[in-house]
Amino acid sequence: MGGQPWHGLACGLADSPVMELKWTRKAMSDPARLFALLAPVNKLAAARAVQALAAAPLRLLEQPRIGERLFEFEPREVRRILVGRYEIRYAIDTTTITVLRLWHTRENR
Repeated sequence: MGGQPWHGLACGLADSPVMELKWTRKAMSDPARLFALLAPVNKLAAARAVQALAAAPLRLLEQPRIGERLFEFEPREVRRILVGRYEIRYAIDTTTITVLRLWHTRENR
């Protein structure tokens, strides 16, 4: 995954702005951390979970506000989506969706 934030672009609809997808450094390291946590129990399940977590934020490019709003972070617009037993937190501004962190819902954080 490297040291630079990952950037993904999506085409917006004619009447909506084009959104850019970015990952923070911590979010970029979370899939590897989760894989290391899960792999000793079941490597195949761990790989599937990581793949699902990597793909899920791409859906946000079409529907950025689909996630639950976390009002404790105001004035920032921070939201969360659940992907199976995992939580993805992300922030939205005018043109950017930033993936902040990924967790297993049973993790202490």
